[in-house]
Amino acid sequence: MTSPAFDGSRVLGAILFEQTMDREVEGLPTAQYLWDVKNVVPFLKVDKGLQDEADGVQVMKAMPSLDALLERAVGKGVYGTKMRSVIKLANADGIDAVADQQFEVGRQILAHGLIPIIEPEIDINSPEKSEAEALLRAAIERNLDALPDGQDIMLKLTLPDEDNFYASLIAHPKVRRVVALSGGYSREVANQKLAANTGMIASFSRALTEGLSAQQSDEAFNATLDASIASIFAASIT
Repeated sequence: MTSPAFDGSRVLGAILFEQTMDREVEGLPTAQYLWDVKNVVPFLKVDKGLQDEADGVQVMKAMPSLDALLERAVGKGVYGTKMRSVIKLANADGIDAVADQQFEVGRQILAHGLIPIIEPEIDINSPEKSEAEALLRAAIERNLDALPDGQDIMLKLTLPDEDNFYASLIAHPKVRRVVALSGGYSREVANQKLAANTGMIASFSRALTEGLSAQQSDEAFNATLDASIASIFAASIT
């Protein structure tokens, strides 16, 4: 976060773990530092991991302390949240369960004035990836249409097999942004796929940090991060 390569000119938001939210950066609470110093919007990861696979998916574990966590996040200046489920097979019941759970928790998050990033990740190695994408898009559209007016969400989705497959979600009036996860693709491959999807922007973690090491000098680290952000930014503005 303190690297000169990292700021709001090319980075819209940063997703924090709970412990990171509770820490400080250069004497400021992390979320405040991100927004006031870097002009980067702070988000908080709120899920507690995944349940065992059933019906070809892994839904999220229960979050009994979510309301208390959301209240703390609001107090610390966090803008939104992120939560992840995983889809491995094109099982309609499983995919409906993932989408319905994500939106149910999303409404709880919206009630606290935060914007949820809904992340139903499709495993890039799924043997039924394209079929799962079709089922997921339909399940998301069904839940979006049921959202009350004035309640907007964000979506974090696996890069699709068919270019612009999620165009209808990008254009949906209740979707603020559709961001892409790298999902295990290399940065080069993820950027190629992202550039082919108009209006979709990156929310990469593994692809962003590819080539970075704590053992690098500050100069080498900053140069590597700068090149990574530059390439991902270029792929995001297509």
